[in-house]
Amino acid sequence: MSRLIIRKVAVLGAGVMGAQIAAHCANADVPVILFDLPAKEGDANGVVAKAVAGMKKLDPAPFAAKDRVRHVEAANYGSDLARLGECDLVIEAIAEKMEWKLDLYAKVAPHLKAGAIFASNTSGLSIEALAAGMPAERRSQFCGIHFFNPPRYMPLVELIPTAATEPALVDGLEGWLTTRLGKSIVRAKDTPNFVANRVGVFSILAVLHHTQRLGLAFDEVDLLTGPRIGRPKSATFRTGDVVGLDTLAHVVGTMQATLPDDPWSAHFRTPDWLQALIARGALGQKTKCGIYRKQGKQIQVLDLQLQDYRDSGGEVFPEVEAILKLKNPAEKFAQLAAHPHPQAQFLWSIFRDVFHYCAVHLGDIADNARDIDLAMRWGFGWAQGPFETWQAAGWQAVAEMIRDDIAHGRAMAAVALPAWVFEREGVHAPAGSYSAAENSLKARAALPVYRRQLYPDRVLGEAPDDRGETLWENAGVRLWRRADQDARIGIVSITSKMHAIGDEVMDGLLEAVARAECELDGLVIWQPAPFAVGANLQQVGEACRAGEFDLLEKMVAKFQRTSMAIKHAQVPVVAAVQGMALGGGCEFVMHAAHRVFALESYVGLVEAGVGLIPAGGGCKEFALQAHAMAQRAAGGDVFPYIQNAFQTIAMATVAKSALEAVQLGFGRGSDDVLFNANEILFAAIRRARAMAESAWRPALLDPQVTVAGRNGVATCEMMLINMAEGGFISAHDYRVARAAATALCGGEVDSGSRVSEQWILDVERAQFVELLKTEKTQQRIAHMLETGKPLRN
Repeated sequence: MSRLIIRKVAVLGAGVMGAQIAAHCANADVPVILFDLPAKEGDANGVVAKAVAGMKKLDPAPFAAKDRVRHVEAANYGSDLARLGECDLVIEAIAEKMEWKLDLYAKVAPHLKAGAIFASNTSGLSIEALAAGMPAERRSQFCGIHFFNPPRYMPLVELIPTAATEPALVDGLEGWLTTRLGKSIVRAKDTPNFVANRVGVFSILAVLHHTQRLGLAFDEVDLLTGPRIGRPKSATFRTGDVVGLDTLAHVVGTMQATLPDDPWSAHFRTPDWLQALIARGALGQKTKCGIYRKQGKQIQVLDLQLQDYRDSGGEVFPEVEAILKLKNPAEKFAQLAAHPHPQAQFLWSIFRDVFHYCAVHLGDIADNARDIDLAMRWGFGWAQGPFETWQAAGWQAVAEMIRDDIAHGRAMAAVALPAWVFEREGVHAPAGSYSAAENSLKARAALPVYRRQLYPDRVLGEAPDDRGETLWENAGVRLWRRADQDARIGIVSITSKMHAIGDEVMDGLLEAVARAECELDGLVIWQPAPFAVGANLQQVGEACRAGEFDLLEKMVAKFQRTSMAIKHAQVPVVAAVQGMALGGGCEFVMHAAHRVFALESYVGLVEAGVGLIPAGGGCKEFALQAHAMAQRAAGGDVFPYIQNAFQTIAMATVAKSALEAVQLGFGRGSDDVLFNANEILFAAIRRARAMAESAWRPALLDPQVTVAGRNGVATCEMMLINMAEGGFISAHDYRVARAAATALCGGEVDSGSRVSEQWILDVERAQFVELLKTEKTQQRIAHMLETGKPLRN
């Protein structure tokens, strides 16, 4: 199969979705032309310009780095349609009105280049009906590409072909979306709301129905339907506010209009209270008022009994809380169904009705059960999909409970469970996942792109992944390999909780590097996110309380030896980074010979938050960078290059993407940034192999590093004095920042002095230990351990 080549993209519609789809293409270095209507006055491209300007202010940011905005060009339908001829992929993302879309298609179709793909980002309109609006000769290049909001962060994209869409085009597009944009693909059937929204919106409707039936409060329901049951923190009603209550009502309306024969159709309606909120413009987060609102610092929630807002609170009934903490899913569901408390009945009811709905509609809406489960995980953030949850709880036992509820009129619809439910012990098995339409198990897609995913997201009951051959391990680290990938490239994985770096991890990494130097050609540091959350604060805090500062100094020295072992190993060490790489984790990343980042990597030296400075070589690495840049610049003054690093460390700045991590100096311009985190191990193994086979050689210790010295420290202090006098930092913040400046500038030496790397390591270690001895740093460490939040003291 030939590779799909997309050199430029056009996005039609600069609304919330269209603009952010354009931004994410720009993140991936794909040039984008973003179209909208001509402005009624002023610049004809004013509508697009306003949308792009608005994205710069959003948090979380649609752009992975500020400079990505330069890849987005503004255009309008009035004068620029000919520019569509430059684009290989055109994505329509205008409002969900069929007549508007068909009218636009008629206008743009004559301007499309031969072979260009035209796709709609519709969230639920018929793709076949939309395709009918294209010229007959273009329908083979038409399909649906449904991104989830926000497009940069939500992994799911539903790919919906028509009967006429070229199969090779769909395969190529799936590969491009997966690797280039980092998306997780579910191929959907052309049914209303497709897969994730069909199930997700039904789940919301079930929550609405049972909330009203059992007389529960909205904040009470959000306590029940969030992380306690494996759903996002925003739960149900907060999610409605975030998505937009008008948007939610529109999607429900689509189901109402297009699914009149659905057995649950009586429930496809928005409640009166929700319609009233929409009517008065209380649409949720975008209007600062919806089901919830903020009054000063207090979050308030709508109370239907009071017909007004009240302070948000609520609690979970203790016996229900105890049931939710049960480890055995079968026991948990049996107790929820049997317990008389309204909260327990509510939880059993919403799970039962979603199980029921998915079983009845599996053959209609999805190719197989795996697609439904992954769609809900990727598109709605569920920890497990509905079929996984059901199967874990005991397939046949739950099926009998559902059948009994249907028989006694307790379910939302009277339709019977399909016969296949009682013929199976579940829907996921090592051989594949059940397809109701074909009455068989379906294996995963075998497209070439998926060979790059050594550990893809698996569903419960699926064949387990190959976890490789262990070469050596201790309590904190495992050294292993995947012989099917490269038997001579080792993989070292941190196995401690949250991958915190304590003694056992440092011992393990030192041993792994030593073994790799003797027995392997290269080494990859990889573990699932987070990469590492920094030093084991528990160990540090205990040593502080015991006054064991000599022991702490030895611990820091070992940390430095570990970083230096990574940097100066006789085989290339590649860090494969995803998620958080903070503090010491960031320092390990900085010392690697090369980095393979997932785009969503959040990297930073955050020690200032607990009253410390980087002492695992992080300050030293920034001093080396400054030295190298000064050597290349006329004049050779290092301080201009220290200044940014000082601000980064003093402010505990965390990069909000891999692109920002490189810009901040935590990585290099030559590093790899992949958009699909599931591909980084594959790429890192191959990068290590390529380095081993090329002219790579380890870095040498530099005995002549030019440092900024006393003048540099004094210049940093000037900035601190202004911040202290303005009340922006405390006296201890000042002390911590000055310690960072001292380490970055090479200590109390003359400016322009030449020192060794070891000298700088000694300076940062000494400053670190002195801070540990202070009462305020010890208070900050204790507070972080107790609350997980930084203390300002």
